[in-house]
Amino acid sequence: MTKIEAVIKPFRLNEVQEALTSIGILGMTVSEVKGFGRQKGHVELYRGAEYTVNFVPKLLIITVVPDELADRAVDAIQKAAYTGKIGDGKIFLSKIEDVVRIRTKETGVEAL
Repeated sequence: MTKIEAVIKPFRLNEVQEALTSIGILGMTVSEVKGFGRQKGHVELYRGAEYTVNFVPKLLIITVVPDELADRAVDAIQKAAYTGKIGDGKIFLSKIEDVVRIRTKETGVEAL
């Protein structure tokens, strides 16, 4: 199994969710996060005064998929989250040893 963590622009969430469900991914966790990369934040105006926002709002999507779906999931996220502008985000992949569904005690792929 592969854990996929994707940091994306908030307004691309619906597109990413639709792309993942269309390839058979049944669940994900979404968190609001803040961060920066090469983008280094941005400048905003508030009541005529400029101020720098060092941490840009993003969404963190986490899902665990069977290994055979990992490449398709990454491709789906990449296409759905793409705007062509700086700050589109990143996708991180990690191997998962096991997973347990609390309610039924199922393990492995069946627990996804």
